[in-house]
Amino acid sequence: MSARLFGSVRVASRFQPSALPRVARSFSTSACRSYEFIEVSEPRPGVGLVKLNRPKALNALCSPLIDELNTALRAFQASPTVAAVVLTGSERAFAAGADIKEMAPLTFSEAYTKSFIESWSDLTTALKKPLIAAVAGHALGGGCELALMADILYCTANANFGQPEIKLGVIPGAGGTQRLTRAVGKARAMDLILTGRSFSGEDAERWGVAAKVFPDYEALLEGALSTAETIAGYSKVAVQAAKEAVNKSQDLALRDGVEYERRVFHSLFGTNDQKIGMKAFAEKKKPEWTHS
Repeated sequence: MSARLFGSVRVASRFQPSALPRVARSFSTSACRSYEFIEVSEPRPGVGLVKLNRPKALNALCSPLIDELNTALRAFQASPTVAAVVLTGSERAFAAGADIKEMAPLTFSEAYTKSFIESWSDLTTALKKPLIAAVAGHALGGGCELALMADILYCTANANFGQPEIKLGVIPGAGGTQRLTRAVGKARAMDLILTGRSFSGEDAERWGVAAKVFPDYEALLEGALSTAETIAGYSKVAVQAAKEAVNKSQDLALRDGVEYERRVFHSLFGTNDQKIGMKAFAEKKKPEWTHS
């Protein structure tokens, strides 16, 4: 859904990092570069931050923006200094949808042969490190789907989620019918997708879409960065294994999933960090991870 459908909504002013000194400082720029539609930084030790930055379009998603986002996530995946990533937008819009101007002229043959929006799914494979979505304002259509791709979703109480594609004569095309259904169940997903109704951040937390809800954008970003920093303080090997095992629960039957988990659990006994972590626990010391 395009930001054009929110003609009565004023475009948010750009977030001012000076309001959050902990967010503003950068520890490393090794994985950062200049982009047109996103802003990238490393505001905390071990934490990468990607901010969608199309303020005049309420961060509507277009192919160039997705290409930049995939590039940034691959850079963070390769970075030795980043262990967890936060993805956010602005106070008024995480992403108000996909760019209708880009989609409207497409024919079936063009969309099909060029695999239109297939690259959006790269977000789920490009980053093996944990990804936290910090959602404030509108997260509609593709914006909702993008948020659902994250490993952890935090939002403000008044965040505005929805899959309104039915109003445009189409359906969600970047995972909305699949991920939203897994999050809220078939009956509620059918209701939301077939009517195009929106739901709030409070609804998102109550229904299990969001892990936490915050009163405002400042608290949201602080909470997301703090969680990312906590995760970044653990063994990278164990964190990656935990993410992989949880994701497998979405694909496997319970018995197969438990067996898969046990095999991954066993494999971690071949790591240095397992020995370091358990020895430190026994000696009541802080573990010094080697990430190996």
